[in-house]
Amino acid sequence: MSDPITDAQTNVAAEELRQFIERCEHLEAEKKDIAEQLKEVMAEAKGRGYDTKVIRKIIAMRKRDKDDLAEEEAIMELYMAALGMS
Repeated sequence: MSDPITDAQTNVAAEELRQFIERCEHLEAEKKDIAEQLKEVMAEAKGRGYDTKVIRKIIAMRKRDKDDLAEEEAIMELYMAALGMS
């Protein structure tokens, strides 16, 4: 004989698990759509003559903390000066 409480708990856990999986699948699909849109924007920018490598670098820089970025730039300038590159 099966215990009705255990069966109910198993059913609830299975339903909850199914919901998590479906949410993840939905987010993965959205992520794929967004990646495709980003690719299209970059292709458009490239078609208009912009350097997409630089655009990506600027986007990455804008995400960072301004103080950390300033510190990194100062250190880079120091290193470049030490190597006679500035």
